[in-house]
Amino acid sequence: MQEKYHRADLCVVGGGLAGMATAIAAARHGLEVVLMQDRPVLGGNASSEIRMWVCGARGKHNRETGIIEEILLENLYRNPDKNWSIWDSLLYEKVKYQEGLTLLLNCSCNDLEMEGERIKSIKGWGLTTETWHTVEAKLFADCSGDSILAPLSGAKFRLGREARSEFDESIEPEEADGKTMGMSCLIQARETGEKQDFIPPPWAYSYESDRDLPNRAHDLLETNFWWIELSGEGEGAIHDTEKLRDELLKIAFGIWDHIKNQGEHGADNWKLEWVGFLPGKRESRRYVGDHILNQNEVRAGGEFEDVIAYGGWPMDDHHPDGFKYPGQPTIFHKAPSPFGIPYRSIYSENVDNLFFAGRNISTTHAAISSTRVMATCATLGQAAGTAAAVAAKKGLSPREVYEEEMNTLQEALLEDDCYLPGLRRKIPQLSREAELSSSGGDPQPLRNGIDRPEEGSYSGWQGGLGSWVEYRFKEPKKITEFRFAFDSDLSRPNIGDELMSMPCRYRLEEEKDAPPPELLKGFEIRYLQDDEWVTLVERSENHQRLVRLEEEVTTKAVRFVPQETWGAEKGKLFAWDVR
Repeated sequence: MQEKYHRADLCVVGGGLAGMATAIAAARHGLEVVLMQDRPVLGGNASSEIRMWVCGARGKHNRETGIIEEILLENLYRNPDKNWSIWDSLLYEKVKYQEGLTLLLNCSCNDLEMEGERIKSIKGWGLTTETWHTVEAKLFADCSGDSILAPLSGAKFRLGREARSEFDESIEPEEADGKTMGMSCLIQARETGEKQDFIPPPWAYSYESDRDLPNRAHDLLETNFWWIELSGEGEGAIHDTEKLRDELLKIAFGIWDHIKNQGEHGADNWKLEWVGFLPGKRESRRYVGDHILNQNEVRAGGEFEDVIAYGGWPMDDHHPDGFKYPGQPTIFHKAPSPFGIPYRSIYSENVDNLFFAGRNISTTHAAISSTRVMATCATLGQAAGTAAAVAAKKGLSPREVYEEEMNTLQEALLEDDCYLPGLRRKIPQLSREAELSSSGGDPQPLRNGIDRPEEGSYSGWQGGLGSWVEYRFKEPKKITEFRFAFDSDLSRPNIGDELMSMPCRYRLEEEKDAPPPELLKGFEIRYLQDDEWVTLVERSENHQRLVRLEEEVTTKAVRFVPQETWGAEKGKLFAWDVR
């Protein structure tokens, strides 16, 4: 057996979208980070091992930005055929090749050492290398979903449903219990050009008619079979995973047998492409932070002074009996979109150096039924990683960041293209003081600090291809950085086949993915030199929304010129800063 020792500013446990965003954000802000992931791939419920949609806030212009949008846009550009192996490789690349980030795959955290009320180090077993990895860090972030660091460290956590009276939550049961939302093994199908037969395994369950599947819609073009779901109770939501997986596989193959062989389902030419052997989980341990987000705060819009992310999915409360329950498998309780999530819900109440992000944040069962979806989890991760950077650089605990540096944290998140409802991004002095003009249309919204449509206003600038927008200074100024927020269509759907992440089935004539038509593909930055416009930067394959360019020039004026989009007629821009 080998033993390896790592030192870091931040150690992240769990490599789902929340853990990835936590680690990437912290590394980009200058920390040395170790990410320990117990699977061979990254992405958690969004990986090829589970294949759940990346859902998020509903409603017009509410799509999440920041690191999660960067990942999804990269996938649209590089993975037009929606290949799951390419998706896995893209997630791997984002972490593996991020400067300052060490990735430990196939490494399962199973022990830790405390130092007073702080975690000193964690220990993980590298399955494929027969190596024990010990990671000592100033700060830790548990993004494992099941909150493995909670029982190991003594961090406070909750499990199950609160009594209705505790937080006055109308959708909770009268009495508290240990019941959680269940886990699912998904299936995927592919349409072919000829009839396909299916022989079920002898151990699969049999569902002879649709009456055996009450309230379970199984039209191939309408569902991703999320309702193939079972739950344990209490710690069984974790410890019974293997037993529940065995049952879910019997159900999954039985469902496909029903679709193919029991009645007419329009599936003659469809074949079973894939079955998930790793269940995707919705709920287990939830940490207790300095604040526990509840149903009423969600419905009130989450107007917190320490907002660091937002949700916007309904309170999608799955019945704890899952597939065994004959009624509706879930109830979509109304929630506004967006609603704010407070910083105090992403760090531990009693372990001084512990953050968490994902489906394990400090909420009630009712609130987690909304905040657990993965695009929301990714924004929580980016907030946790950015907060860790603030804490590490200033020698603060997570709680002290709340007490002393909330403005610093929020400004950093806004600068990194994370939308925080009710807050505006700070505009650099050079941009504020310059004269801003264009060849057509009002350019002033480019420096209003709101980088998306809001309150009935486009909140940006639109111009024909070849038109321009210009910053002009009273005297020559040295510019070292340009920041842009382009239009990536934040109203594109966040569920279903138009999700623009990865599919839940493959049609025979499957449309290829591509970046959103509104997004700028080609543009120029020009500067004024001796009364002549000179090209400083020219880009022809842009496919990202947030673009930062470090280019040094001294000039009295700079122009931005949109040249090509991915399909739209106009160039669209929400923000342009010069520093």
